[in-house]
Amino acid sequence: MKKSIITLFLLISGAHLSFAQAPAAASVPTQADKEVLELSKSKWVWMADKDVEKLNTLFDEKCVFVHMGGSWGKTQELNVIKSGNIWYKQAEVYSSSVNILGNTAILLNDIDLLAVVGGNEVIHAFMVTEVYVK
Repeated sequence: MKKSIITLFLLISGAHLSFAQAPAAASVPTQADKEVLELSKSKWVWMADKDVEKLNTLFDEKCVFVHMGGSWGKTQELNVIKSGNIWYKQAEVYSSSVNILGNTAILLNDIDLLAVVGGNEVIHAFMVTEVYVK
């Protein structure tokens, strides 16, 4: 019986792995990709510096910020940054990918975020989605 269970487990595991996708070949970033990546990098610096003037120019009036505790618009996000209620001290970006569709760029970042929330310094891993429209 034990041998049957182990065999069944190995068959299921093998079947699961056979359906897994092979990793995509690394592509060379285009100039547009590089520009979006640089803009995102600048945005994280502006957030750490609490530079709401530059962020105000970057963020669209209809943008939405999704947090673990809720979501809100541009005005509230800028107020949170300015007041220091959330201080995005440093984003350690481990990997990024850009997908450009027409005049829209979708950027995915795998980050560790060092932040101060409610007076407590925390580090948390995040997958961040950023959407930029030219």
